[in-house]
Amino acid sequence: MVQTNENAVRCMRNIIGNMEKIIVGKQYAVSLVVITLACRGHVLIEDVPGVGKTSLVAALARSVSGSFKRIQFTPDIMPSDITGYSAFSPKTGEFEYRPGAVMSQFVLADEINRTSPKTQSSLLEVMEENQVTVDGETHAVPAPFMVLATQNPVEYLGTYALPEAQLDRFFMKISLGYPDSKEERKMLDRFKKGTPDINPVATGQDIVQIQKLAEQVYADPEINKFIVNVTGFTREHEDVQLGASPRASLCLYKSSQAWALYNDRDYVIPDDVIQMTPHVLSHRILMKQEANIKKISVDDVLADALKFAISEISPQ
Repeated sequence: MVQTNENAVRCMRNIIGNMEKIIVGKQYAVSLVVITLACRGHVLIEDVPGVGKTSLVAALARSVSGSFKRIQFTPDIMPSDITGYSAFSPKTGEFEYRPGAVMSQFVLADEINRTSPKTQSSLLEVMEENQVTVDGETHAVPAPFMVLATQNPVEYLGTYALPEAQLDRFFMKISLGYPDSKEERKMLDRFKKGTPDINPVATGQDIVQIQKLAEQVYADPEINKFIVNVTGFTREHEDVQLGASPRASLCLYKSSQAWALYNDRDYVIPDDVIQMTPHVLSHRILMKQEANIKKISVDDVLADALKFAISEISPQ
């Protein structure tokens, strides 16, 4: 049972180590997913086909003994397939709720940008409030709850771009990238006889305890100022059409707490915020068209935002 910070750190590292039996050479990306889980968040994994996006999600679900559902998003999938629906029961003479695929602790939304905006929006309530409303009745999802969505950034035929409101629901966006030659050779050797079996190393209750401990990590008021300066800078930048939201500030705060916990500290330092900023904010910022002409990217804006925030707290 996870009851102390030391146990929480050990549990998080056990989960990461277990997942690395499947995901070779991507410890940092794996750790970001676990950080998101510790913050009660959801993660968008955007990368080219074949780099292990789906395997990463499956490895997490198998490392934590909880329920797991996979939703293969296609243009014909309906919102009721996700949230559930009411059906008439001849036995009781009443309408009964039939749970959808989202009624699980870990939900893989595979190729989320291949379904219609109407179906994409059916995830908004559950990702924000951990519940679904069907025919006026509210149904809570089990805890811990996490949506892990995947999408291919280079294939646009038959896809629907995620709207800003949907992107803002994702706590982090990460990518795995191609492995280097050494990692790829290691992967070939490890998987030549099939996918290795992995067993759970944590329970759902362990995750709930980790989430509570992460919330207790101390952050000085200067850290709050640092975070607000970073997000505020993105809203005022001349090349940014849509800056980071207040929800983004809160997510950056929570991720910094969890990153500090993962590094065996009970307090947040500016480096924690700096480390988490690209993963928490990059997908929440919409650049103006003129920025492409100037060759200014989201990464450039975030780098400037961090420089500004550092200058505001550094001694003169």
